[in-house]
Amino acid sequence: MFHQIWAALLYLYGVILNSIYQCPEHSQLTTLGMDGKEFPEVHLGQWYFIAGAAPTKEELATFDPVDNIVFNMAAGSTPMQLNLRATIRTKDGLCVPRKWIYHLTEGSTDLRTEGRPDMKTELFSSSCPGGIMLNETGQGYQRFLLYNRSPHPPEKCVEEFKSLTSCLDSKAFLPTPRNQEACELPSN
Repeated sequence: MFHQIWAALLYLYGVILNSIYQCPEHSQLTTLGMDGKEFPEVHLGQWYFIAGAAPTKEELATFDPVDNIVFNMAAGSTPMQLNLRATIRTKDGLCVPRKWIYHLTEGSTDLRTEGRPDMKTELFSSSCPGGIMLNETGQGYQRFLLYNRSPHPPEKCVEEFKSLTSCLDSKAFLPTPRNQEACELPSN
């Protein structure tokens, strides 16, 4: 009898604790415009990579040598395409230009990366002003990435991202140092 009462109390304690410390919901951004054929212009333009989070450190290893990354997202040659250009500043000072093409999935919030059929990117809003969060999944990895219009958003934004992704089973967290000046973005 004592064990049943003790088990019931522990269960009740767990339910109450879970309701108090529940993870906040993140509202998904709609990747398609009002007409269902274009990416909203508000998400185009320059973005800075702020931090990454993933279930393991290995899923973030690609960002270990990075000091900062600046991106430019522009409409592609077709309404369902996005061109993403980036310049990566490595910790040893090198500037590495990169380019990707995203394809919008009509009726979905998914972005598909050209040449990477296994990769899926989803966009989420961020409570941080000027912020956006991405969830990238591919063969053998899943990671959350925080971007902002400012290279140095308020620390509160980074902490909220860390807290949210921790609730989503991300045990590894990697903020970019952003100690060096960002590299110039290459022109088209």
